[in-house]
Amino acid sequence: MGNYKLIALDMDGTLLNEDKKISAENQAAIREASEQGKVVIMSTGRGAISAMPFIKELGLSTPLVVVNGSEVWASPDTLLKRTLVPIETIRNLHQIAVENDCWWWAYSVAGVFNRESEGLDLNQHEWLKFGYFTDNAEKLRRIREVVSSWGTLEITNSHPSNLELNPLGISKATGVETVCQLLGIAMSEVIAMGDSENDIAMIREAGLGVAMGNAQDEVKRIADITTVTNNEDAVAQVIRTYLLT
Repeated sequence: MGNYKLIALDMDGTLLNEDKKISAENQAAIREASEQGKVVIMSTGRGAISAMPFIKELGLSTPLVVVNGSEVWASPDTLLKRTLVPIETIRNLHQIAVENDCWWWAYSVAGVFNRESEGLDLNQHEWLKFGYFTDNAEKLRRIREVVSSWGTLEITNSHPSNLELNPLGISKATGVETVCQLLGIAMSEVIAMGDSENDIAMIREAGLGVAMGNAQDEVKRIADITTVTNNEDAVAQVIRTYLLT
């Protein structure tokens, strides 16, 4: 068993149960880890505004990786690094959503916008991530094919029916690596947990990559181990088995 110092947690489908809550068991294990000097960080596709209530609930002051790595925070109130998607790319992604008549959402520095955002001027914002959602698998495949052909974006998902687009070379793995550099920790000393495509890079790079029991099949294939589901206190189980001494 490795001497792990940090655990990086995806939120939706991992730390959070299906009711979007942090179980008492998971909260207790995170407190135990913090008390033992272990570092617990969030590494999520959510934006900072959306993640912060859970950070506060856990009482964490550690770094965090948000928007799939497009932002890295040294602490909940100190931005360390931000990588933007060029506005021209955002305009092109938006046009694809319109042409395919599918739901879209996008994270900007100011917050999250979507197809129902009235009076939105794309040019008035700095953008971090763009996403599509559709139950039409063929439509999703076509969109992925087009966007992939550009060669300028990281393409992942946080659900089998969506696509998430970040700047090329930006992922949860690069975000966690930035945190490790800040703290003087090696990636081999990291445990990473997740359930979706946007977790694959950090699960692959971590010393111990953990797929959730409810993870997509590809995540389970590349992970070192597969644990129980997000409704079964998986985070607590992994912390107590692999992180606590």
